[in-house]
Amino acid sequence: MPSRTLPTFSRAEVESHSSADSCYVTIGEKVYDVTDFADDHPGGSSLVFEYAGKDIANILKDPTSHEHSEAAYEVLDDSLVGFVTEKNIPNGDANGSANTDETGVYVHPRTGMSCAEDLSKDTDIGMDYKKHKFLDLNRPLLLQVWNGGFSKEFYLDQVHRPRHYRGGDSAPLFGNFLEPLSKTPWWVVPTLWLPFVALGLYKSADGLPVINVAAYWVFGLFLWTLIEYGMHRFLFHLDGYLPDNRVFLTLHFLLHGIHHYLPMDKYRLVMPPALFVVLATPFWRLSHAVFSYSWYAATAVFCGGVFGYIVYDLTHYFLHHENLPWWYKQLKKYHLQHHFLDYELGFGVTSKFWDTIFGTELTTSIKTK
Repeated sequence: MPSRTLPTFSRAEVESHSSADSCYVTIGEKVYDVTDFADDHPGGSSLVFEYAGKDIANILKDPTSHEHSEAAYEVLDDSLVGFVTEKNIPNGDANGSANTDETGVYVHPRTGMSCAEDLSKDTDIGMDYKKHKFLDLNRPLLLQVWNGGFSKEFYLDQVHRPRHYRGGDSAPLFGNFLEPLSKTPWWVVPTLWLPFVALGLYKSADGLPVINVAAYWVFGLFLWTLIEYGMHRFLFHLDGYLPDNRVFLTLHFLLHGIHHYLPMDKYRLVMPPALFVVLATPFWRLSHAVFSYSWYAATAVFCGGVFGYIVYDLTHYFLHHENLPWWYKQLKKYHLQHHFLDYELGFGVTSKFWDTIFGTELTTSIKTK
């Protein structure tokens, strides 16, 4: 019988996890997440991905392919994530019908996505606008949000249903001379801000021993991890507390809504320099207020925080657009789930640490309440 401590999945849900980023297989009614095991498979990861989303009971017993030992089954048991039941209808509608697209594949009802790969599938712009009556990706987006007359409920529902613009290009935001200011290549972040970090640390060393500068810098770096989590959760995802008027909806769209609406836009993934200056200024003043006894200590702490921000922005970009080393793949999977499964959990980008501490870790493929 299925364990009550593990979720259940429909067969369509299992089949939707059929990629290198999220690979499920079944043996009978048992569902295994073998995404991370694939690279360690003796026969190579390609053989594992060949059976992604499928039942592997027969292939494990096939002497022609390779009859697996009991040890292999023990390894699989460590990857058990749930059970298959065709009676299970996760997040179905009031009539009990499952959420599926026109091909019968399960899609999450809040995001319209079934897997990470869906984030990179080009949106049919005309059909999307005709169906949802939200934003036309062919026209400047900001004025559409401002003039759209959308309710907060409708806006939040739509902005968290990811779209993808023509091969990953940037959809028009302003549609005028301001357009270039909304786009920031990832390399601008380290190129622009690392010299300031180096200069600040150099100046700090004029008034403090190097070991003290390093200690304050590490403290600032650690403090950044909490700021990163807090800003993502309580500022970028202010959602429920957002006033229901077009001023705040437009500000939300500019600050973070556009990223959830077009999560694979590589030129709107890192923070534009002007916005960083605006957000960083209060932290500069705060650090010098808290460490008022030493300008040098306050500057070292601030430099640690800015370095943490640089790491955050680069990590965020690479999670979306690069094939990361094995130790980062789980983090990539975790962050992309924040986009296509549940945007109300999984706020950590550089790590899950504060999600674990504050109980917002995204741990299941289907949200349960």
